[in-house]
Amino acid sequence: MEKEYDVVVIGAGATGAGTARDCAKRGLRTLLVESRDFTAGATGRNHGLLHSGARYAVTDGESASECIRENMILRHIARHCVEPTGGLFVTLPEDDLGYQARFIESCRAAGIEADAIDPAEAIRMEPAVNPDIIGAVTVPDGAVDPFRLTTANALDARNHGADILTYNEVVGLGMTSGRVDSVTLFDKFSGEKSVVRTRLVINAGGIWSARIAAMIGIRINMFPAKGALLIFGHRVNNVVINRCRKPADADILVPGDTISLIGTTSSRVPYDSIDNMEVTREEVDILLREGVRIAPALAYTRILRAYAGVRPLIAADNDPSGRSISRGIVCMDHAQRDGIEGIITISGGKLMTYRLMAEWATDMACRKLGVRAVCTTATDFLPGSESQEEIDERRRSGRRKSHIIDMSTGQKAARGRHGSLSREISFADDIDDALVCECEQVSVGETKYAIDRLNVNNLVNLRRRTRMGMGTCQGGICACRASAVLARTIGNERALDDVASFVNERWKGMMPVAWGQTLVEAEFSEWIYRGVCGLDHAPETVQPS
Repeated sequence: MEKEYDVVVIGAGATGAGTARDCAKRGLRTLLVESRDFTAGATGRNHGLLHSGARYAVTDGESASECIRENMILRHIARHCVEPTGGLFVTLPEDDLGYQARFIESCRAAGIEADAIDPAEAIRMEPAVNPDIIGAVTVPDGAVDPFRLTTANALDARNHGADILTYNEVVGLGMTSGRVDSVTLFDKFSGEKSVVRTRLVINAGGIWSARIAAMIGIRINMFPAKGALLIFGHRVNNVVINRCRKPADADILVPGDTISLIGTTSSRVPYDSIDNMEVTREEVDILLREGVRIAPALAYTRILRAYAGVRPLIAADNDPSGRSISRGIVCMDHAQRDGIEGIITISGGKLMTYRLMAEWATDMACRKLGVRAVCTTATDFLPGSESQEEIDERRRSGRRKSHIIDMSTGQKAARGRHGSLSREISFADDIDDALVCECEQVSVGETKYAIDRLNVNNLVNLRRRTRMGMGTCQGGICACRASAVLARTIGNERALDDVASFVNERWKGMMPVAWGQTLVEAEFSEWIYRGVCGLDHAPETVQPS
């Protein structure tokens, strides 16, 4: 806390972590602060689509162009976070087939490779798609793991000298002579406050950016656009499927790791509700009804959970859904906009353009601080995604493979969940190689690695780093096992409390879809944790997530 920084980046979503990485790589003394955990906001609540930009080609050509450029960059620098599934835009009988020609023309104008194919060929490519489709277009969509991507950016920032503080909430911005020069932090674990001196603040707080700016009287007119999604119990599809029409509810089905996701809805919500997003029955009905039209198998596929996030859009019109607001990037210099030096805000955009957003923010920071340094984040590999030659050499070394590498999907079989960083995971004995989570194949060794190296303080953190608890059982068994490993670091009493908090968080997502096997499994999990683990007697303190 006695250090003085060139830059304090507020918010550890993808944009904040990416900005901290870029700042640190350009030689700026950087601090990344987050009130909760990495990806606790919109970054951890999207559908994980590696956007080709095609979805925005007709309505927002600039965003579409940004998306396809960043798509290709991420395939190179973040290969261990990306699965290049390919994508289909399909026309259903109730859709306007004439829209397809306009769609292809707009894609090509934005630099997106889009080709019409015979519907029969599309069905051969992706058997899960509705067999009644009357049109199909291929695009370079894919899947990206936002948790893995953000963690890799934070790791690289730390590797280049940045300091990182999670569970430290910004509760004040200090000013001297009209310039922001300090940040007051509240540590949620210790309950203590501290003041950090800085030359510049980069506000990357997503939808919470407005609250941060309001601390010094700056008004940012955010448009809180809520989006709800459903997660299904296995990979229904292996190719991303989109409806070929103007963006609407439930028109994207994305395969990711061991599951598939349908999304999203879009509705404006009151700003004072952004900390408590709940999925309604109506939203579940919309997602399921429209999803079945894309892939009929969804009608009899188990739904694991429902969840919702809030898009950090900057309000520009009176559209009640927010769909006509540009997904473009907004980078504000508050010295020019509001007459207050020492703070800039980066917002808008989307997960796919996080790196570009970070580049814009860091470019502005360097100009304001008088630093001349070029951005290299578009070409430098993220930790875990080193060159293929390095990965091949690791494979030739003859080390015994662990469960973390022997995964079911082609992506994981080739590179491992943590990419080349998998070499740092211990599996020297049977204990380390034992499974904590069967659904996602998380080993004891990987769990220890995440605790030691990836800023893991509780089970929610561990879920975001390893996917423990994201599979079919939703933490029904593995939470207890993971807690036993975590207890070595945080102690038995806190670990028991953490299990209760984790299971409760899992239930929040299961509750909107609690019927059939989901409800049966929830009752079974409750019986286990009440009867076997005695969670009725767990402490009532809530662990920060």
